This record gives sequence, C-alpha cells and structure tokens, in this order.
Amino acid sequence: MSKKQELDIQIAQDGTVTINVLNEKGKSCLDLTQDLEESLGVVLNRETKPSFYEQEESEVVRVRGEK
Repeated sequence: MSKKQELDIQIAQDGTVTINVLNEKGKSCLDLTQDLEESLGVVLNRETKPSFYEQEESEVVRVRGEK
C-alpha cells in the first residue's frame, strides 16, 4: 500500500517560497521537490528534519517460482 505524499507550500509576501515535505522519510523528499525547485529558481536554504536521516521504508516482495 502506498502512502500519501504531501507538500506544504507557503509563499511569503516577498515572494519567498517554502516547501515542507510531509509523511516522507529519507532522501526521497528531495525527489518530490526537485522539479518544483528547478521551476521556481535558486534554492537559498535547505533545512532537513530528523526524518531525513531515517531509513526509507521499502516494500519487499518475495516470489517463489513454480517448477
């Protein structure tokens, strides 16, 4: 089952954009924001949350082949 990927995007009066990734662990949050960051311009600052350093959850599927 896939989890909900969510971005909290705030735009200040001076045009500064803040993107907060919710419900993600590990470096996958960078993949979620990459296209948006490139479209908006230059990244001035990047702050990581403790969840950035947690291991990403992965799904493991084992299949036994029939002989």
